Amino acid sequence: MAVVLVDVDGTLIDGPSCERRFIGELFKRGIIGIRQCIAVAWFAVRWAPRHGRHVFKKNKAYLAGLEVERVASAAEMFARSTIVPKLRPSVLSRIATHRARGDQIALLTGTPDFLARPLAAAIGVAHWSATRCAITDGRFTVAPPAVHPFDRDKPVLARALCESLGSCLENAVTYADSAHDLPLLHAAGRAVAVAPDARLRAVAEREGWEVLE
Repeated sequence: MAVVLVDVDGTLIDGPSCERRFIGELFKRGIIGIRQCIAVAWFAVRWAPRHGRHVFKKNKAYLAGLEVERVASAAEMFARSTIVPKLRPSVLSRIATHRARGDQIALLTGTPDFLARPLAAAIGVAHWSATRCAITDGRFTVAPPAVHPFDRDKPVLARALCESLGSCLENAVTYADSAHDLPLLHAAGRAVAVAPDARLRAVAEREGWEVLE
């Protein structure tokens, strides 16, 4: 029995990220306004020296001041109606195969937890690790996320997740699509590149990793 770690954006789903699609939905519904736009700009200026080109990956200030419960409710409806129909059949098939073998499936993603949770539930996955945005008194704040599975932080969180499931990362199977996932893919026991970007494809070919189109 192995732990199988599945990325979401670009791997489990194709096209724009879950978060980007959800931000559009929040704008359309008038939940995001001028306050959140100002907060996003402030975050970029404040944290660019530390995070550099990744500052917008860390920027969750579009949620600043919004009630956590309201966002979670909107995210659950959005995920089920808009994201679930776009899940990649080839990855769902692999998940079904792993489940039939008795493997433990977990989502490991930089998408916010309020989107990861309903996605995991929709495909029958009980374990997941996702971005936890900063919260104070039931509302999101402009601060950087408390947890963010991205780049070099991802294998650290993956290791903790595997250990919580009674296994280790060296025995895990990992599915991912981006060169940002290379620290995780190198650390895992088996790496599968799903519709990979150019850099990941080159590494996968060199390392002999499976490429799932």
